[in-house]
Amino acid sequence: MGYKTIIGLEIHSELSTDSKIFCGCITKYGGDPNTHCCPTCLGLPGSLPVLNKKAVEYGIKAGLSFNSKIAKDTKMDRKNYYYPDLVKGYQISQYDKPLCEGGYIEVDSENDKKKINLTRIHIEEDTGKSIHSKDGGTLLDYNRAGVPLIEIVSEPDMNSAEEAKQFLEKLKSVLQYIEVSDCKMEEGSLRCDVNINIVDKDSNTRTNISEIKNLNSFKAAVKAIEFEGKRHIALLKEGKNTIHETRRWDDLKNETISMRSKEDASDYRYFPEPDIVDLEISSEWVEEIKKNLPELPEDKMNRFIKEYDIPLYDAEVLTASKSLAKFYEDTVASSIDPKIASNLIMGDILRRLKDEDMEIENMRFSALELAELIKLIDSGKISNKVGKKVLREMFEEGKNPQEIVKEKGLIQINDESEIEKMVDSVLDDNPESIEDFKNGKDRALGFLVGQVMKKSRGKANPGLVNKLISQKIK
Repeated sequence: MGYKTIIGLEIHSELSTDSKIFCGCITKYGGDPNTHCCPTCLGLPGSLPVLNKKAVEYGIKAGLSFNSKIAKDTKMDRKNYYYPDLVKGYQISQYDKPLCEGGYIEVDSENDKKKINLTRIHIEEDTGKSIHSKDGGTLLDYNRAGVPLIEIVSEPDMNSAEEAKQFLEKLKSVLQYIEVSDCKMEEGSLRCDVNINIVDKDSNTRTNISEIKNLNSFKAAVKAIEFEGKRHIALLKEGKNTIHETRRWDDLKNETISMRSKEDASDYRYFPEPDIVDLEISSEWVEEIKKNLPELPEDKMNRFIKEYDIPLYDAEVLTASKSLAKFYEDTVASSIDPKIASNLIMGDILRRLKDEDMEIENMRFSALELAELIKLIDSGKISNKVGKKVLREMFEEGKNPQEIVKEKGLIQINDESEIEKMVDSVLDDNPESIEDFKNGKDRALGFLVGQVMKKSRGKANPGLVNKLISQKIK
């Protein structure tokens, strides 16, 4: 029968509020170490936390977007544990009364959609950051301490690394669409913990759950799941079992490494946070937040299919991120054929962005300038081949396509008499190729077309070149 993988995820996402969850310090990433701090986020004696209403609102927005039930009454709790970057010796979080319960995210399974259920979404504060130096010392930066987080906990409903990857991608997309988090994993604003174990289907033996902490990329999450699954299976085959522990992923060694035995909830000695009153969430406030939710990825995808008459695959790719969807819509708003724009964005542009590890909002040209380029190609002023060259220059120099075409003299030659002169010259120079074509060697035609394009420096209209050569060598 084989083995079954069981995966649950815990995702921590920093919220894009202007100030921290319990004080007025800024949440902006970076800055000199320990400059975005105050007595409250440093946990100094006598300081008192005041809950940021916007953090609660963002938590509710996330819950509504993931089909969760919003609590009518909720509270904050102290989660007690020691860690160097947890300055107070405890974290203010939520335990038995989370802000949101239930919900789900759908992923594609082998034959149909699969619903990955959520256990809960709760709000809490982030910790500081430990900076380990090469000489073995550790420095502590508390700029991040007190930045508001939502923790999204899934049920163990995933059975492969691919399902986990889809889940994470859809979760990230929704959080960006509703603008509660920038989800910049490289800055630590989206982090993922994986809980995984394996079931031997023949004996129904289960391995103990391993938790892999603080994965900062989806690629690392996939690799960690694949590695850990193989490790658990290998132990089962030897008649052994895993221990209930926390592990970390080592990117250099491509393996998980044991950190510590796993704590149970009782180890954290949760109790209600005495300095923050319990919360009552009114149904009117929830309805107001729901009414103002933006269009979500799946709704936008369905609209793109209907409104722009593009295939499902195109719509899925174009709506995967809010910024990409906006770029596409801004492009077609200039009376551009939606499918032409889709092809160009999904092909040349996304390929270039991937190669340069760049986000679309960081490109050096706008959607309007891409629309100008498409119009130049569509009107026949430049060829598709020249269009690709112009696009490369737009990426590298950030220049307007009209400016590039003018500077480099790239306007397509559509004058039939001018092209005919070049065709005649090429045919006079290549009688062998004419004979080859007449003897059934079709590649000879491509060679002749290529010679004319070379003579015109790529500016001759390829359609006219083909037509004229075909007419003259029949």
